[in-house]
Amino acid sequence: MRKLKNEELERLEVSEFKNTEKTPLIIVLDNIRSLNNIGSVFRTADAFLIKKIYLCGITAKPPHKDIHKTALGATESVDWEYMAETYDLIDRLKSEGNIIMAIEQAEGATMLNDFRPQVDKTYVVIFGNEVKGVDQKVVSQCHEVLEIPQFGTKHSLNIAVSVGVVVWDLWSKMNQ
Repeated sequence: MRKLKNEELERLEVSEFKNTEKTPLIIVLDNIRSLNNIGSVFRTADAFLIKKIYLCGITAKPPHKDIHKTALGATESVDWEYMAETYDLIDRLKSEGNIIMAIEQAEGATMLNDFRPQVDKTYVVIFGNEVKGVDQKVVSQCHEVLEIPQFGTKHSLNIAVSVGVVVWDLWSKMNQ
């Protein structure tokens, strides 16, 4: 085996990315503290052609050197918007017919591996603060809560890892 060079990967140019049909997934970051996590989410969103990212509350927004350090240009390709209040955004996205899902540990949550997305629906996945998770007021607005199964001693995964796991899982199921 030979490792491929970047020019052999045949990646899209930013203008091509903008004009490519997107995965019907919207990511909402609810009060994320770490700028490195935010940058990593942009990279994941770029990799899987995510429709849009919403940055809410205390979540920092580009341009910022610490976001750029991990996003590596994905803030230029991925569509994003800032909203001060996550619950106002959720009301709007709900009224547009999107299916709203918090990624959280909650009573009645559906395990990610058991969830099957519907065809022709756009899903909004909400990821919460590194310490407090998704705000309860936001969780209460959701159609569903998805939980990432975990089997060790820790109670949660890093936010950037959680986004990677969830987006990969949903993208895979949507593209079967």
